[in-house]
Amino acid sequence: MSDAGTATRWNFDQPPSDRLVLGWAGGQYESATRPFTARVEGNIAPRHHLLMATLKGGAARHAFTTDGGFRYEGRDAPGMISFLPAGCERRLQLDKVCWEWGAVAIDPELARIRLDGVGPFASTDEPFLFGLVQQMHMLATQDGSLDGTYCDAMSLALGQYLVSRSRVVSHVGPRTAAPALTPRQLRQTFDCIEAMLSGVIRIRDLAEPLGLSEGHFHRAFRASTGKTPLEEISERRVERAASLLALTDLSVTEIALDVGLSGPSQLARLFRHVKATSPSAWRRNLIR
Repeated sequence: MSDAGTATRWNFDQPPSDRLVLGWAGGQYESATRPFTARVEGNIAPRHHLLMATLKGGAARHAFTTDGGFRYEGRDAPGMISFLPAGCERRLQLDKVCWEWGAVAIDPELARIRLDGVGPFASTDEPFLFGLVQQMHMLATQDGSLDGTYCDAMSLALGQYLVSRSRVVSHVGPRTAAPALTPRQLRQTFDCIEAMLSGVIRIRDLAEPLGLSEGHFHRAFRASTGKTPLEEISERRVERAASLLALTDLSVTEIALDVGLSGPSQLARLFRHVKATSPSAWRRNLIR
């Protein structure tokens, strides 16, 4: 499927259905659904900055690489957010996918805030971005149109958030004399952790893209965050597991493997450390 007339070229060997495309002067909103499909392969080539969200359903496996080398591989579920800068192509593969997605495209020539330096990323922990796409989707499907003034305001909010996301860093604990990572290096590290969370993450995997030794990276990361890289990785594994417990009916064993752990006992140990409860108790409390 190729859409030459839209802000994004979606090239898939098996196209989705129920396409909705609504535009305004500064951008475009698109959504589509896909019935269960065993495997989908293709590429996404955005002319505009593109924010995508999984609204319903998901995929057993979503793997992609972008221009510049950013990679992601893991399960896809509601709340999954990803961003592609204008002109940055993504090559992807989906296994056992059944979902509804929405995408907001912002024209870089008309954007009221520059997004230079904001690179591609994927995350399951971006409630603001997910809520923005959800809201736009609701208005688009209910009314069959979008107000240009509203869309311009949402685009400005989106742009400001993306710029802040790439620059602003929260520092935990007292700063030390050790050299710290720059905000951009730290954001890149967080994105790498998110992208590799379903597998083994070595310090070398995080240090090499920044051109740092493992020792230098470890000291700089701790100076920037007040935590070791292992503590950060463990906390993010627990947060993704908590999201899967809430949004899916996967077993604790399946979730443990999905977030890169050896099994349910390791997940339970980390979960108790971070959440002060067990994964099963966490899920039961959500159901009440």
